Amino acid sequence: MTERVALITGASAGIGMELARIFAAKGHRVALAARRADRLNELAAEIVAAGGAQPIVIPCDLEQADACDTIEGALAAAGVELEYLVNNAGFGVFGHAIKRDRNDQLGMIAVNIRALTDLTLRFADQLARHRGGVLNIGSIAGFLPGPGMAIYYASKAYVLSFSEAMRHELAPQGVRVTVVCPGPVPTEFQARAGVAPGFDSAVLNVSPAQVAKQGYDGLMAGKRAVLPGVGIKMVPLLLRFFPRSFILAAVGGFQLRKR
Repeated sequence: MTERVALITGASAGIGMELARIFAAKGHRVALAARRADRLNELAAEIVAAGGAQPIVIPCDLEQADACDTIEGALAAAGVELEYLVNNAGFGVFGHAIKRDRNDQLGMIAVNIRALTDLTLRFADQLARHRGGVLNIGSIAGFLPGPGMAIYYASKAYVLSFSEAMRHELAPQGVRVTVVCPGPVPTEFQARAGVAPGFDSAVLNVSPAQVAKQGYDGLMAGKRAVLPGVGIKMVPLLLRFFPRSFILAAVGGFQLRKR
């Protein structure tokens, strides 16, 4: 029988690293994909020291067009198939889209949208064969328009919509699809985005470990969406009471104050 693994992208830090720890602790063999090989190797050694199976380490940059080919080749070389796919890799860039470097903006689309979609479609047959699941890391930003981080917000709206649609399409094949939509989480995301944590981070934040645990539990329970933390659960409900134009202006003003 072919060995089954859980692939986790963006596993070198933050939520991805915590997800790798949880999957390994629950008895899954993990495949770890991210840019920084040194961090992946350190995490792999930690998992083995804790009694987990030897992880498959796949250094790659998901901004690159051939990254998913690299991942597929590494898994095939190891003789394994996917039971679970965790699309965690993603990043944001703060500032007006037309004033930021265009390649940075397109890089967000490559990681947050293209790679996530490619991996989901590429491994769907394996996930169905093993009746596994997909865990996509979205954001509460996916419910909102996002002037000041326009492409990041739009990319997370895609993740939310795509996850719900794939959940419907793959359900008859026994594949679970869950999307996790956290608010601010204290990780390396803020530094890369170029924004300091603000009032929203103080009020709404949940730790990476909490997000990872709730995401894993939600996937195993077959939940459609997981919104970690009490405050975040209120956001989609509150949005129903305000016109889109008000929300657009409010988000734009809030983002401006972060600059």
